[in-house]
Amino acid sequence: MERISKILSAHGVASRREAERMILAGRVTVGGITAQLGQSAECHEIAIDGKPLTPQGEFVYIMLNKPRGYVTTMRDERGRKTVRELVAGVGTRVYPAGRLDINSEGLLIMTNDGRFANAVTHPSHNKAKTYRVRVRGDITGAEESLSRPMEIDLHMTRPASVRLLRRTEDGGIFLIRIHEGRNRQIRKMCEQCGLAVESLKRVSIGELKLGTLKSGQWRHLTEAEVEGFVKGL
Repeated sequence: MERISKILSAHGVASRREAERMILAGRVTVGGITAQLGQSAECHEIAIDGKPLTPQGEFVYIMLNKPRGYVTTMRDERGRKTVRELVAGVGTRVYPAGRLDINSEGLLIMTNDGRFANAVTHPSHNKAKTYRVRVRGDITGAEESLSRPMEIDLHMTRPASVRLLRRTEDGGIFLIRIHEGRNRQIRKMCEQCGLAVESLKRVSIGELKLGTLKSGQWRHLTEAEVEGFVKGL
């Protein structure tokens, strides 16, 4: 048997120091009993937040509702909060398939399967991404303007699908569907149209919808959802 903190570190769940903090917080159990700092155990006995530690070598696919204020990386040298902190309970190391900037929120897929991550992110697989965007500014003609191809970072975007959900006192709320997902693309599109983004939330990728998943929470993808991304590859 090995110390729990060492096992969690080996699985990529957390560093040893982070694992010790999880144990002290009562998030780790061994055989259903709250673990103690310095305790040893077998992998199959360990659970985090009530979820069993995932065996090494097993592929895992999850969706996370990323809150604002978190960076889409596993470590941040500037000390900012990362999505890794939100998915420690997955029980193994998973990586983001795509990104959402620190001020954006919503659907983020995470996995340890590189082939699947490529199916999610590569433009050739044509997985459209849909965002609910609240903007400030004059939205007259904005649906048409945002729908047109525009040059973003020396790249001409494909036409977007844009629908005005409702007007607000200082702007409006749009549903914007794009196919590329270049760095901060939606924000740059809005900026070119004279609009300032106040909030941005990704609500779907392909046929996968965020649904009622609460901010900061995650769930495993179903077999059908996974197959929907990889079929035809």
